[in-house]
Amino acid sequence: MTETREADAAAAPALPVAGGDTVTGLLAEIAAIGVDRVRGGYSRPVFSSAEHDLRAWYLAQASKRGLQVDTDRNGVIWAWWPGEPPVDTSAPAVVTGSHLDSVPGGGAFDGPLGVASALVAVDLLRARGVRPVRPFALTVFPEEEGSRFGVACLGSRLLAGTIDPDRARSLTDLNGDSFAEVAARNGLDPRFVGADPEALARIGTFVELHVEQGRGLIDAHQPVGIGSAVLGHGRWKLSISGEGNHAGTTLMADRKDPMVAAARLVVLVRDTARAHPRARATVGRLQPVPGGTNVIASRVDLWLDARHMDDAVTASVVAEIHAGAELIAAEEGCTVTLTEESLSATVHFDPALRDRLATVLPGAPVLDTGAGHDAAILSGFVSTAMLFVRNPSGISHSPEEYVEDSDAEAGAAALADALEALLISPVTDTARETV
Repeated sequence: MTETREADAAAAPALPVAGGDTVTGLLAEIAAIGVDRVRGGYSRPVFSSAEHDLRAWYLAQASKRGLQVDTDRNGVIWAWWPGEPPVDTSAPAVVTGSHLDSVPGGGAFDGPLGVASALVAVDLLRARGVRPVRPFALTVFPEEEGSRFGVACLGSRLLAGTIDPDRARSLTDLNGDSFAEVAARNGLDPRFVGADPEALARIGTFVELHVEQGRGLIDAHQPVGIGSAVLGHGRWKLSISGEGNHAGTTLMADRKDPMVAAARLVVLVRDTARAHPRARATVGRLQPVPGGTNVIASRVDLWLDARHMDDAVTASVVAEIHAGAELIAAEEGCTVTLTEESLSATVHFDPALRDRLATVLPGAPVLDTGAGHDAAILSGFVSTAMLFVRNPSGISHSPEEYVEDSDAEAGAAALADALEALLISPVTDTARETV
């Protein structure tokens, strides 16, 4: 990576001041939390002991910085920079943050990089003597990955009111425990989860820093980029029902095996996506019932993830997969049902805010992303933007996800630069009416 480092040296933002916390140092403090000895990487589902430990770490870090912390009814943590003149406490706030939960066997940076960078950005702003003229807060959103209850960005969806609270309360994990039950065991009152217009109205501008989950910054030879759009994406559950039976006594000709149909369907998903340029479709989870080695399954559940910049193409891909699944199931003597679990349209971040950040961070490339984020959920209600930090592996949702130390610190400095420009500007520059 030597040539890349030399090429980037002139473009990289200034690093944190000596003696303060660094992003790499903060991430090292949580490196042992949620290590997955089976899958590799980290497994930190919402409301797990690992996620509890991470939230406790975050609360301690916020307290160390004198931030005023509260957790709202949806489990979102808010850490406010204490207001002092000339802050207009009634003005919409500048907010930054990310999440701490992970996919099963995920990397060390997806989520925590943005959280650690926000904390370091606070240190940098104070070291620079920045005096905000508007409120400023850091956030941590729960269940961003949707790895426990199946709906990505659940915390921000609840806050914004884009998911029905009754549906959210009834979501279940692999153990059959509902979100309502688990939330109640973890200090939330499930009766009150849902749209929080007062909390949402406090946000004027939201900037989320995240590890890049692709190769855009590698190819651009830059450590930090600015987000432009998030591809439309959704999750669907396909359940193929057949006839459970004994693996040793049932002749091959007599079988109605949903696992065979599922295997054929996985290939169909790949081929369908390939037929639509720039579409992505994935089966990342497959669950046979009952799941015995010497048992022909009675049902197989598959979860489909489909994405494209054009929402009509995403819909077409899913429709083609559904039609193909019905044909495959019939040929195997089975039936299939399709259930939509979540769907997010393509999001274009606030162009005025994006262009302003491009002025603050000259040379930072503007990138689209195929990954969903809390910033995309909030974009329909407040002015939002994203910063991406280079991932030299180009791999994410995997133990191979990586960020070099110098890029992590450059990302925090870039975030501080962006926040400083927003915090000392008139409120009307970036605030946007809610919809």
